[in-house]
Amino acid sequence: MSAQTISDFIQSHAILGYLAKLAMSYLLAFPIAWERERDARSAGLRTFPLVAVASCGYMLTGISALAGADAQSRVFYGIITGIGFIGGGAILKHSGSVRGTATAAGIWATGAMGCAVAWGEYEIALALSFVASLTFWVVSRFKRKPLGREGDIEKVERQGPPPPG
Repeated sequence: MSAQTISDFIQSHAILGYLAKLAMSYLLAFPIAWERERDARSAGLRTFPLVAVASCGYMLTGISALAGADAQSRVFYGIITGIGFIGGGAILKHSGSVRGTATAAGIWATGAMGCAVAWGEYEIALALSFVASLTFWVVSRFKRKPLGREGDIEKVERQGPPPPG
C-alpha cells in the first residue's frame, strides 16, 4: 500500500476528524479522572476517559452509519442506559451507608460529555467537564463526613472480655 493510498484512505474516511473527537473526549474526562484517582476512588484514570471515549465512539458510529435523528437518538438512549449500568456498579451499600453515588454521577456526566463531543457540541462537553471537575474538586471539600467512617475517628480496642449481652 503506497503512501498516497493511505492518505486517500484517511481523507476519504475522515479518520483524523474521528481521532480528534476521541482525543478531545479523553482530554475533557482527564481532570475528572485525575481527581477521582487522587482521592483513591474505585473509578479513576482508566474508567472516566474510557467511558468518554467509548460513548463518543458509539455516538460517532451512530451518526455515521444511521440516517435520521430517530435512529441516532436510539443510539444515544442506549449509550446513556448502558452508562447507567456502569455507574450502578460503582454504588456500594455497606453497613447502612451508601457510597459511590458521586462516582456514578461522574461516570454518567462523562458519558454525556463524550456524546456531546461526537455531535460537535463542544461547548456542552466543556461545560460538563468544568462543572463535574468543579464539583469533585471544590464542593466535595465542603462535604462533612459522618462519624464512624474510617479515617474520621480513631478506633480504640477494648481490653478484657467483651461486655455481656
